[in-house]
Amino acid sequence: MSVLIVGSTALDSIKTPKAENPRLLGGSASHAAVAASFFSPVKMVGVVGHDFPKKYLDLYRKHRIDLGGLQIEEGRTFHWSGEYEVNMNNRRTLATELGVFEKFSPSLPDAYKSAPYLLLANIAPALQHHVLDQMWKPRFVIADTMDLWLNIALDDLLKLLKRVDALVLNDSEAHQLTKADNTVEAARLIHKMGPRHVIIKKGEHGSVLSNGDGLFLCPAYPLRKVLDPTGAGDSFVGGLIGYLASNRGPAEKNLRKAMVHGSVVASFCCEGFGLTRTTKVQKREIQKRVREIEALTKF
Repeated sequence: MSVLIVGSTALDSIKTPKAENPRLLGGSASHAAVAASFFSPVKMVGVVGHDFPKKYLDLYRKHRIDLGGLQIEEGRTFHWSGEYEVNMNNRRTLATELGVFEKFSPSLPDAYKSAPYLLLANIAPALQHHVLDQMWKPRFVIADTMDLWLNIALDDLLKLLKRVDALVLNDSEAHQLTKADNTVEAARLIHKMGPRHVIIKKGEHGSVLSNGDGLFLCPAYPLRKVLDPTGAGDSFVGGLIGYLASNRGPAEKNLRKAMVHGSVVASFCCEGFGLTRTTKVQKREIQKRVREIEALTKF
């Protein structure tokens, strides 16, 4: 089954203590769509300017991503510039140039409105509502969010939580949303806000799923070296929903395995700048790492 992914498409300039790479393909929709494409057909909605390089459009097409919903507008593409510290856990934003993304209003082609699986990648909750208003009863909806929306659009976000099946956020955002210091308690409180499934990301320490089946602890794939973690969270949720769409039966049945597959795709993302590593991954490499995680967690 197909996956519809709506989010940001951007050019990222990334600096680490060892290297600097300007204007790489980035954005929440880009990372998630490439990750999902390893498992399912993907339809992507985003916006770029006329400065968006053709080679990146070709890269989307290489992954068989349907670009019928990609808007190309007069102006410049959303550009983000950031710098990481040595430990790769801390980063600071150097520049944010919204460009055409500032006035982005997702408009779904009719062929997209019946997609059974929908990922509302990290964009303003008002835009996520706008997308849901255009959909025809999707089977499973996942929303991603970030601390910015908790600060400036909390009311919209709380209304959104009543309309989605799953919410994905990191541990600091979960604590900010619920005021709970404990991750398990934070998940319980988020359930009361609406989502049946809550996934809390914990970076290199994996992620936690809370739903009707209880708790599931999904490990991160252990890496010796991280070059650039930008987009890893988007790759995780993209791989997750792509895997869900590729399997029969209710999403709940496959959610734990989907998280493991998402975790593996995210590990490849961290091994290169931007999408440079992820776009070169072979399906057999993903399956190999999934088997390695299975071996690591058996006891």
